[in-house]
Amino acid sequence: MPFLSDTLARVKPSATIAVTNKARELQAAGRDVIGLGAGEPDFDTPQNIKDAGKRAIDEGKTKYTAVDGLPELKKAICEKFARENGLSYAPNQITVGTGGKQILYNALMATLNPGDEVIIPAPYWVSYPDMVLLAGGTPVPVAAGIDTAFKLTPAALEAAITPKTKWFIFNSPSNPTGAGYTRTELKALTDVLMRHDHVWVMSDDMYEHLVFDDFEFCTPAQVEPGLYARTLTTNGVSKAYAMTGWRIGYAGGPVELIKAMSTIQSQSTSNPCSISQYAALEALTGPQGFLPENRKTFQRRRDMVVSMLNAAEGINCPTPEGAFYVYPDISGCIGKTSAAGSVISDDEAFATALLEENGVAVVFGAAFGLSPNFRVSYATSDEALREACTRIQTFCANLR
Repeated sequence: MPFLSDTLARVKPSATIAVTNKARELQAAGRDVIGLGAGEPDFDTPQNIKDAGKRAIDEGKTKYTAVDGLPELKKAICEKFARENGLSYAPNQITVGTGGKQILYNALMATLNPGDEVIIPAPYWVSYPDMVLLAGGTPVPVAAGIDTAFKLTPAALEAAITPKTKWFIFNSPSNPTGAGYTRTELKALTDVLMRHDHVWVMSDDMYEHLVFDDFEFCTPAQVEPGLYARTLTTNGVSKAYAMTGWRIGYAGGPVELIKAMSTIQSQSTSNPCSISQYAALEALTGPQGFLPENRKTFQRRRDMVVSMLNAAEGINCPTPEGAFYVYPDISGCIGKTSAAGSVISDDEAFATALLEENGVAVVFGAAFGLSPNFRVSYATSDEALREACTRIQTFCANLR
């Protein structure tokens, strides 16, 4: 349509949201569909956090707040960074936004000029490249495949850096793979970054508390203090605290960058929801005992899904260190034909046929920048996961 902006042509709708919507449409039409596309915990928001939101309403805390967050919430975020990550930030180095996505978007909008490059390890969260494009920059995907456990190597990072590189986006544990970088692995990357002082680091730590076995989370500015002055450490309450719909994300970083991000926010959404901010305050300062319990549940689901998918013909599913996703490789399925006659030419064809024939909704790998794979979110019930994996096994067994 001629009145639409040219900017729109540079981006595409979120594939993960599209899959979730398609699954809901089929379910509404009476189809038996199990949706494994949504990246949100199936747990309810803890009661103390819900109560804090209700109190905020009852106490009339429903007015505008400071554009980039309540002072008391910023203070709590400073304390969280110090307590859990060994990072020292002052309140004027903290920003609060409407979800982690807005935080990342604000930072890119505030810093990118045409021609600026942003290095993004692939597979990546679907929104990273499109946000870079919206902000006028150039995404530079760098493959981190199954042979390196979906982790970017120092050599690949070094080779991707050019004089035009402005940001390196880092996500551990990762969406879509669940891959987590050990301190040693991360230090090898930060050593590369220390040699290129024009490159800034955007660390997306949203899955920090969702790590398994004996894996220990760490973040770039914690591992390499020399990067502190050019790192934006981002996080939020969505995943760990089961607060996806409350829409609160936050970040710590250099004062000038935080101020610039606040300027962007002041002319777009203004402040995040006041009620959600008070709930987030309770999340960060209240009891944390449910976190290890939730982790235990997710780890049990991970182990079941990995085991069942590896039992499916043509699928190789690595065991991730964190988050609540697996990213199986389906090289052994490509080129075959499904029971209903669909040719599995690529991972999108696999996902489409799996949904239409066996009623399981997954997100195809090309959406995340690395094929042939698909993403499963195991943030749903054990029963649904067991049935979905059984259906995937059946689908694969019927490929010819």
